[in-house]
Amino acid sequence: MSDKEGAARAGPDRPAMEENVAERIKMEREVRGWSTVTLAEKMAAAGHPINQSAIWRIESGKPRRRVNLDEALGFCEVFQITMEDLTAPPGQIANAHVRRLVGEYVEKWVAWRELDKDMKRLKDQLDAYGEENPDQADLIKVLLMHELDVASGGEFNRHYAHDPSKQRSWMGSSSPAK
Repeated sequence: MSDKEGAARAGPDRPAMEENVAERIKMEREVRGWSTVTLAEKMAAAGHPINQSAIWRIESGKPRRRVNLDEALGFCEVFQITMEDLTAPPGQIANAHVRRLVGEYVEKWVAWRELDKDMKRLKDQLDAYGEENPDQADLIKVLLMHELDVASGGEFNRHYAHDPSKQRSWMGSSSPAK
């Protein structure tokens, strides 16, 4: 096979793609506020061990260290991006500040969904207790509303005070009388 055939078979400009991967790894790490040590720990936890100095050499070395396939898969897993995203020119994505904000938003959204599940579970337990003890059902709702209002600095009642349908939706159809 000629050199020209080998280059054609190798696909797109390999040095540019390797540069893209290195820049993307650095950007994704920095967007999350991770050190190279933290990234190495996350890679190891994901089953793709790589040491901190290797990450530094990938990002900043002269010449840069190449990324093998197992490492590339690990970076994709840890950063939750596709291989296509990992190899694409970094200029095709938002700037680092926007990526950091998006990453932070997604992290908070995931946490919020988990908290929402926990809150629903607890609310269901309170409702079940109220059904088993009907004489205490209204007391439980009033106590919960009071504690939420205190914890929110009055925001809870301000939010629900002018819209009884929201309050009924949140508290259940038999919300206590004011």
